[in-house]
Amino acid sequence: MTGVWKRVMVKLSGEALMGETTHGLHAETVERIAKDLALAASDGTEVAVVVGGGNFFRGIQGADKGIERARADSIGMLATVMNALALEQAIESQGQPARALSAVAMPSICQPYSRQAALNHLAKGRVVVLAGGVGHPFFTTDTGAALRAAELSCDLIMKATQVDGVYSADPKKDPHAKRYERITHDDAIAQNLAVMDTAAFALARENAIPIAVFELKKPESITTALKGQGRFTLVVPR
Repeated sequence: MTGVWKRVMVKLSGEALMGETTHGLHAETVERIAKDLALAASDGTEVAVVVGGGNFFRGIQGADKGIERARADSIGMLATVMNALALEQAIESQGQPARALSAVAMPSICQPYSRQAALNHLAKGRVVVLAGGVGHPFFTTDTGAALRAAELSCDLIMKATQVDGVYSADPKKDPHAKRYERITHDDAIAQNLAVMDTAAFALARENAIPIAVFELKKPESITTALKGQGRFTLVVPR
């Protein structure tokens, strides 16, 4: 796939940054992911990243604990900024320029997100780390990744998960779950496949952006999938 995808959007969950720990940031895991992102960028691919905040706080969990949903989602957006700043530092420690941009304006900490600013950084070879979701509650970071991918004219969304593709059910719970090598956005929506939420699939479908779903646990997982190697599922418009 190298050379096919000029610009990609990588979606990382906050949980991906905590490694085997129960919360927060795991330094070795963050370094491994940052090294992978830096390698992808050094190969000539323009790389944008949307990062979640579940290793610190997830809005839906806060709502379950009595915090109103809008407020809980706002706390979750702040958690994504913490992750973006950590990832920005880790990527730059690999010798690869990076910029964290936040949809929630906090200019004393990082640059506010705008489409033109993000495109400018990508054109200069910087990894763009996008925080703050879409800047509003009630939207997941999966939806945020699909929205930013459309805004930035990305050729591919790379959804990093704990499994090696899209399955008909959770393979950790159902040993008979069917794994898909390739599936359409329409089928993913119709079958309610939970690897991304419906709004994210719909946004990707409407903008004809394929989604590569792959496992993040191994070193160079991102660059391996980007080259069309290893195990992953490709979700395509048709």
